[in-house]
Amino acid sequence: MSDTAAGWLQVGLLLVALAVVYRPLGDYMARVFSTEKHTKAEKGLYKLFRVNPDSEQRWSTYAAGVLGFSFVSIVLLYLLQRLQPILPWDLGRGSVSPAVAFNTAVSFVTNTNWQSYVPETTMGHFVQMAGLTVQNFLSAGVGLAVAIALIRGFVRSKTDRLGNFWVDLTRGTVRVLLPMAFLFAIVLVALGVIQSLKAGVAVTNPDGSQSTIALAPAASQEAIKELGTNGGGILNANSAHPFENPNYWSNLVELFLILVIPVSLTRTFGKLVGNTRQGYVLLSVMGALWGAMLAVTWFSEANAGGPAALAAGANMEGKEQRFGLSLTSIFADTTTGTSTGAVNGAHDSLSGLGGGGPLLNMLFGEISPGGVGTGLYGILVMAIIAMFLAGLMVGRTPEYLGKKLGKREVTCAAISMLAMPTVVLLGTGAALMMPDTLGALTNSGAHGLSEVLYGYASTGNNNGSAFGGLTATSDWFQSSFAVAMALGRFIPIVAVLCLAGSLAAQRKVPETAGTLPTTGPLFGTLLTGTVVLVAALTFIPALALGPIAEALA
Repeated sequence: MSDTAAGWLQVGLLLVALAVVYRPLGDYMARVFSTEKHTKAEKGLYKLFRVNPDSEQRWSTYAAGVLGFSFVSIVLLYLLQRLQPILPWDLGRGSVSPAVAFNTAVSFVTNTNWQSYVPETTMGHFVQMAGLTVQNFLSAGVGLAVAIALIRGFVRSKTDRLGNFWVDLTRGTVRVLLPMAFLFAIVLVALGVIQSLKAGVAVTNPDGSQSTIALAPAASQEAIKELGTNGGGILNANSAHPFENPNYWSNLVELFLILVIPVSLTRTFGKLVGNTRQGYVLLSVMGALWGAMLAVTWFSEANAGGPAALAAGANMEGKEQRFGLSLTSIFADTTTGTSTGAVNGAHDSLSGLGGGGPLLNMLFGEISPGGVGTGLYGILVMAIIAMFLAGLMVGRTPEYLGKKLGKREVTCAAISMLAMPTVVLLGTGAALMMPDTLGALTNSGAHGLSEVLYGYASTGNNNGSAFGGLTATSDWFQSSFAVAMALGRFIPIVAVLCLAGSLAAQRKVPETAGTLPTTGPLFGTLLTGTVVLVAALTFIPALALGPIAEALA
């Protein structure tokens, strides 16, 4: 089968699979977060941690729960890494250095999974399973809880309560993430992904020398790293490693896992607000952006260097030979359109414009379709900005889903929207002034700028993928990336919860003849244009000096 045919087949199967589960999974998640019943297992957890599941919280208390839980998670994950030598299954790998431990703790708690270390030589199996894999569940659960809280802000009227963070976190983890991850871990094992507690297997090389091939409990982490849009590999080559992603079918399953919850959440949104067409509009915008960036990346990779170079095998450096250009492009587009960061090829090896596609995906705010929870609340923030702009154009107070968008609501949305660009641009500018940055770059010129910009776009957006050409092991990059991850995660969350609280306190207003419909192509076009316009106005100067200049050269 040709590379192009394999790509089209994988896209077709992926879209069919997502269409099949879209309605049942979306409806199931709507029931999970709207029912008043608690399972016995959940009641046991509430009793253990002294949580009253029937009490509800103001937005500020909900936000304090998110921040407090995340802070404790960072501390515990940091300690696990530092205390690794006294833990079981440490495999003799020693204590993780303070800078790497801090960066990794922030990374996994913020759902970024940026890795500035080699997993198979740094982390023992216990830290991988009890620390990193657990955070893959919990960080995704936090994002899901925040999205549900924002939906309640639109649904509820004249109240200061948004639900209970601990209940939402527990339900998202126990009822959604855990059973799906368990099922697909078994599927991945059946497809050839390894699941082993051994450190490795000794082999004899062709020249007679001895070496060790690392083993790990990969399938269990692979399932949740993709399902929770986390992305951190248990092996250094990530999803390009044949032990994590052995064949076409495992590649398809992993793509499906990355997209299934963010896509289905648009159905959940529509069900909870009482109008499924609202969810379809958001899904259409997400799909249009995903498809557009896929076209840019795939076309650029298929035509880079001209037909003679391609026929001679050029442009395959850094691409996984088993998957080729098409499947590398699909994976790159999907992983950066979400907050996943897993890779099955080196993004640093993409062409100028081909690398610009994944980069722009992140600079859109990762809403095509975004991470678990983060994609939905991200695009809802953009919808509020779009309605605010529409209101300015027609000279009336903007409203969305029956809620007026006044100064407080727009301010919260603007803070959420501007947090990421601020972190990315300030971080990139500061790094370029550091004297050690040139030594950390594999390439100079436009591509070198792209490497730095991509690093801060990835950490500021909580994506976690890397261009691959940037050596980010210095104290500057370890600390600045950790700060970028924390600010890029928690500033938008606090702003979104503040927005949700303000919306919930309002009384719903009825639609009038002057209300802009938000269930048709006009609003979809307005929302898409707003996303593109905001990214263009913010990042075009930086992109012009990086991937655009490289593509034109």
